[in-house]
Amino acid sequence: MAGNATRQLAKRRGHKAELEALKYLKANGLAPVAKNFRCRFGEVDHIMSDGNCLVFVEVRYRASSRFVSAAASVDRHKQRKLVQTAASFLSQHAEYRNHNVRFDVLAFDKAPDRQCELQWIKDAFRP
Repeated sequence: MAGNATRQLAKRRGHKAELEALKYLKANGLAPVAKNFRCRFGEVDHIMSDGNCLVFVEVRYRASSRFVSAAASVDRHKQRKLVQTAASFLSQHAEYRNHNVRFDVLAFDKAPDRQCELQWIKDAFRP
């Protein structure tokens, strides 16, 4: 039972981080295109427009960076899944095929003082 409660708490924290990320991105001039796009390869949290650039955004939250930071948790395996998911989105949405593409990470790390630190890594990786 405790494992289920822990998973539910993590899910709520992740959802809250995604909402905060969306507000932050919009406040910084990006326009929402899609949210939680899913396909057989995986899911991308936010797809945003930044001028003529389509931005695929992975949001990560860590209550503790004791093992690995939120940003560092977007490893090569996750990057590959994001690239495949982006390709799937582009294959379904011809109107964006001529846009430049960028992969960003918004990382929320809970600091020891319980404040949440936000790090926006633009162009975090390239396919």
